Order: sequence, then C-alpha cells, then structure tokens
Amino acid sequence: MTAEQLISFARGAPSLDIVDVDGLKAAAVRAFEDDPAGITAYGTSVGYRPLREWIARKHGVDIEQVLVTNGSLQADAFLFDHLVKAGDAVVVERPTYDRTLLNLQQLGGQVHGVTIQPDGLDTAELRKLLESGVRPKLAHVIPNYQNPAGVTLSLSKRHELLDLAAEYGFTIFEDDPYADIRFRGEPLPSMLSLDGNGLVVHASSFTKTVCPGVRVGYLVGQPELIAAIAKRATNLYISPGMVSEAIVHQFCVSGDIDRSIATVSAALGDRARALAEALRRHIPEARFTEPDGGYFLWIELPEDVHVDDLAPAAAERGVAVVKGSDFVLDGGRHALRLAYSAVGTEQIEEGVRRLAEAVHAVRR
Repeated sequence: MTAEQLISFARGAPSLDIVDVDGLKAAAVRAFEDDPAGITAYGTSVGYRPLREWIARKHGVDIEQVLVTNGSLQADAFLFDHLVKAGDAVVVERPTYDRTLLNLQQLGGQVHGVTIQPDGLDTAELRKLLESGVRPKLAHVIPNYQNPAGVTLSLSKRHELLDLAAEYGFTIFEDDPYADIRFRGEPLPSMLSLDGNGLVVHASSFTKTVCPGVRVGYLVGQPELIAAIAKRATNLYISPGMVSEAIVHQFCVSGDIDRSIATVSAALGDRARALAEALRRHIPEARFTEPDGGYFLWIELPEDVHVDDLAPAAAERGVAVVKGSDFVLDGGRHALRLAYSAVGTEQIEEGVRRLAEAVHAVRR
C-alpha cells in the first residue's frame, strides 16, 4: 500500500467484496420473470405488495402497517414531516445521525439532545427533561449499534422509554437499520414488538443488509399513520421504485438475505475488532465503547486534540474521518466517528497508524 492511497473511515457502507452481487443479479432475473407487469408499471405509494407482506411477517404486523420507501432516510423524512411542526419539541440522542439533526432543524423543531451512555440513551436524563416541562412530539432513537456512537439500548432502557412515552404522550421513532448486523451478544426485542399502546413507529432499511444501491427502506406504524403518509407519498412521487423493491423481495424470499447478513456481520465483526485493537495499540488515550454490531465506532480524544485541526491533518496523511461535531448541536470537538464497514482488515492497521500520526502532530 502506498502513502497516497486514501483509507476512508468516513462512509457507512459495505465494501464491494461483501455485497452479494451474484445473488442480486439472480434476484433481478426472477423479479422480471415472475412479475413483469407489476414491476414495470406504476405501483402504489405504499410500495411493492409482496415485499410489504414479507416485511409484515418479519415484524408480526398487518400489511396495512407497512409502507416501503426509497431508502430509510425518506421514511424518516415522511414521518418528521407528518408529525413535527415549527416550534415542536423533539428529543434526539446526543450524538445522533447528522441528517436527523438537519431534517428536524429544517422543519423548525426545537431539538433536545439527551446523552448517550454505553447502554444507550440516558433515560434518567430524559425523565428530568420531561419533568422540567418539555413535552416532545417524538423521541428519535437508534436502538441497535447506534450511528454514530455504536452503542445498543439495553432491554431495561427500552422498557423505561416505552413507559415514559406512555406517561408523557410522545411517539417513539425507532430508527433501526443496523439491527441485523450483529456480531457479538444476543439480539434484543424491538420496541415495536414490546409496544402495547401504539406509541412506536419503526423504520429500517435494506441498505446495510443487501447494499446501498437498492435504496429500499420502510416504515411500520399504526394503520392510520401509514395511510396519511401514503397519501403524501402519492402526491410526491406516485410510487417508489417497483423494480428495486421487487429485486429485494426476491432476494429475501430466496433466503439470500440471510446469507448476506451472515457475510456482512462476519466481515464487520472482524473489522470492528481489528479497529479496536489498532486504536488501543496506536492511540491508547482514545476512549470508546467497542460495538456489538453495526458499522460505526465513536472515539473521544484528549481535550488538546481538536477535530477541526485533526480532520485536515488526517486527510494530509491519506485518512478520511468524520468529525464528532457533525453529530451534535454543540460540542463533539474532541470526538470522531470511524466507519469500519468499507475498510478491509489489512487497511485498518495502516489507517489507524496514520491517524495516530495526525493526533501526534496536532498535539505537538
């Protein structure tokens, strides 16, 4: 490897070597052979019905509760647009996904960040916020292998959050695209499955389990909510992409999805372990929680390392990173999000070594 080759810890996407290209090609052939009329015509705004049925079975809900979208970010946008008006209070994790912050701010929402702990959202801090008089319209939570922090919301905190939503009357938006990419520990039940009061809207995606290029995500919620969002979607684009949804459906019903998840999870588990080991070796002062799944690891650096200086210093050495300050309304000036999903294990050691050089240069 030459020094000129860029090693990127910036993008949360799987590398090509772990994408099942052959499986997707075969799924595309089957989709066109099995339903040429259905997938080449306009569909309806709720998405390709066979895929909706598969998703409904996966989550144990009625098909009327499922809406398939062009990626989960569009599902997020539909829900935010439906529920959040200018001036409405909303709760997010601190840190959280940068586009979540952007979308909520553009809608005029009053965003309240609640601290992330190693076992997820600080529910005690949230309770204090609620007791102070804040009445959020919704709380946005990424419960599994959170982006960017990599942590998982514990089972006890899932129950606490549901109890708080029932007590204070807000919607929980369970944004859950990483749940299947688990390489350590046991799976936890979704808040959707634990919810007995219709308080949870669940979103997920096939981006992380199949590939980003399919752009297929979905929402699961109460039928009246899904119907209202479907009406908005009809006016926006008539229907999402039927071809990509039909390909994903064939990929799922064939069982290829399970093999893909196993491949991606194994590869990312190796990469996450390699990254954690390299950080302990080369940047021992970095603090982090090693993830049990997903795509990201969040590191906190000493206070004399400012990421506004570190990011360009790393870039000069051929390493791309994302500043922690991108994921909070304020702060994050000594933190980085490192995505290990697109970096082979043989590159990780060199990437962290270069990053350590940048840290040293900034501190000096």
